Amino acid sequence: MHITTRDGVRLNVKSWGTGRPVILIHGWPLSADTWDDTAIAIADAGMRAIAYDRRGFGRSEQPWEGYDYDTLADDLAAVIEGTKATDAALVGFSMGGGEVARYLSRHGAGRISHAALVASIVPYMLKTSDNPNGVDHSVFDGMTLAMKKDRAAFFAQFFKDFFGAGMLTSPVSSEVLDWAWNLAMMASLKATLACAFAFATTDFRGDLASFTVPTLVIHGTADKTVPIDVSGRAAAAAIKGARIIEYEGAPHGLFATHKDQLARDLLSFLGGIRN
Repeated sequence: MHITTRDGVRLNVKSWGTGRPVILIHGWPLSADTWDDTAIAIADAGMRAIAYDRRGFGRSEQPWEGYDYDTLADDLAAVIEGTKATDAALVGFSMGGGEVARYLSRHGAGRISHAALVASIVPYMLKTSDNPNGVDHSVFDGMTLAMKKDRAAFFAQFFKDFFGAGMLTSPVSSEVLDWAWNLAMMASLKATLACAFAFATTDFRGDLASFTVPTLVIHGTADKTVPIDVSGRAAAAAIKGARIIEYEGAPHGLFATHKDQLARDLLSFLGGIRN
């Protein structure tokens, strides 16, 4: 199905199963397809899995503008409205955690029952004087230059760290690396660059008070893409009542490297595990 945002962008949306909705927001630079394993588990547990391609990515339209988090949160609001989702859980992976945070502060939690941040960039990635544990701006500048020079080559290396693939061992197959690369190359270069800037520089610390629903944080301790100290642990400490589950030694791409554990932990949190 497709949903049109308030500024006329057509988003590709998948809705599987019936019951209480769980809205899955994908990471950069991928698409909703990365949630397929989790979505099947959610649907099998008697809930409705809703996953959509962010504007500029996957099968959604690729506009020139709208890659700031206010607009992206409004896109999420359009998905919630368009699917008639109420009492919904929001699950944001990596960059998708930003949409969860900004949606709650911008639109409120009236239609939301739970929130989960998986390997999320929330609360603030960038190193500043008041965020000394953040990532130096030069790292993001280097990523931008590399993508502009040869995006295909950049992502070939990027996904090795993303999934924790080494010279001798890897938690995922070479085909998973190829699949992620193909998903990344589906996105527009404009969206890829603009969203990288957004997740690198947007400060969500002011949004955290809007997490007024039960919140779960899941993060790998060996995440090289979004280090746990500046993100997962910081978010869990700042969100009132949040619970954190740390995956020891796990990399960033948990939807593939730890997909069974991730599904179990999310279903347990949502009260959807079946015997």
